[in-house]
Amino acid sequence: MSRSAGRDATASSHTQRRRRRSGVCSLLGAALLLSTGLTSGAAAADAQSTQWALSAMNAEEMWKVSTGEGVKIAVIDTGVNPDTPALKGQVLADEVPESLAHKATEDDEGHGTTMAELIAGTGAGGGLKGLAPGAKVVPYRVAMKAETGPESRKFPDLADVIRAVADSDVKIINMSFGGEFHVPDIEKAITYAHSKGKLMITSAVTNPESKHAVGYPAAYPYVVGVAATDASGKVINRSEESNFVDVAAPGQDLASYCDTVRRSSCDGNEGIDGAAALTSASAALVWSAHPDWTANQVLGSIIDTAGRDWEKDDPSTFLGYGLVRPRRVLENPDFKPGPADTDPLARENDRSMFDKSGKPAAESGKPAAEDSSDSNNTTLWVVLGGAAAALALGGGAFAVLRSRRSS
Repeated sequence: MSRSAGRDATASSHTQRRRRRSGVCSLLGAALLLSTGLTSGAAAADAQSTQWALSAMNAEEMWKVSTGEGVKIAVIDTGVNPDTPALKGQVLADEVPESLAHKATEDDEGHGTTMAELIAGTGAGGGLKGLAPGAKVVPYRVAMKAETGPESRKFPDLADVIRAVADSDVKIINMSFGGEFHVPDIEKAITYAHSKGKLMITSAVTNPESKHAVGYPAAYPYVVGVAATDASGKVINRSEESNFVDVAAPGQDLASYCDTVRRSSCDGNEGIDGAAALTSASAALVWSAHPDWTANQVLGSIIDTAGRDWEKDDPSTFLGYGLVRPRRVLENPDFKPGPADTDPLARENDRSMFDKSGKPAAESGKPAAEDSSDSNNTTLWVVLGGAAAALALGGGAFAVLRSRRSS
């Protein structure tokens, strides 16, 4: 698939229809990219005053029906600090297997703590109010770019974490990061987690400074790739335009922790990862209200009710199937979710990462990523963004006003 030249509402009519998932394949251990943006903006005395996404998504009305109670979400990230006022009682650190628990509750970056609060924060002490404040978080820590040597080897591999979560009673796996390298063991772990009924959600992001066209884990089958918007309704610079965008959610200018001791928050965050967290929280709201539904039914309901102005069978490379609107599911007690065993992303997921000969199925015109012998552990690398496409918000629900993908 070739990218369209621009990312505004007048994107080229020659933008190709969304392909099934395939990708540039290369091995760099378990290397992934992490889009943080945690230190931008001025300190906010009350983080909730900056939480425009809650009002845009009409959270107060949704909480009358569901708060996410009874749903556990694994946050695989920089760790989660369970002692922030908004996360007291919300983090189930004891449920992390000892072999995978190294510094799971020590978050030196603030990224994982921010994602956890966006999902399940109570808002206590002026902290973030999560979209699903009744849900619980199970924290996992994987290695960061600056962590090398013996210490970095103590952190678990992403594939091992995913498998452990798959064998637990966690329903949703949140991975607010993205990268440009395919790691076969991670793909196998994701396939296993899917077989165990888990819903996996990640940021749809790649590195625009590289020539690689694919972002992982969003490009893997069974992973929901989430694009991000700002408060004015634009797909933000760091968000990806690709076949691997499945849905979109608010992501820019979400308050985040900006100091190493987690005593203050910053607004003006330009990262996209909060969009994945809010989508995980949206899924938790729906699953809590309908505990007998499968992951397929929860995801299918989110796709069916997503805000878009194009046909559902012609998803956008910018916004996928549209902007998540869990309120549309929760406000209808008779909502029909579809068959329990039908994958709502079957068209996207029905393609191997490899061709018939067993070679990497690289996208046409895109060079394969370089190989690397660095396979010691999972390392997350910083990624920057691209340009923007326009859409609009209104009345607590999302209305999309950009041109859809051409057929």
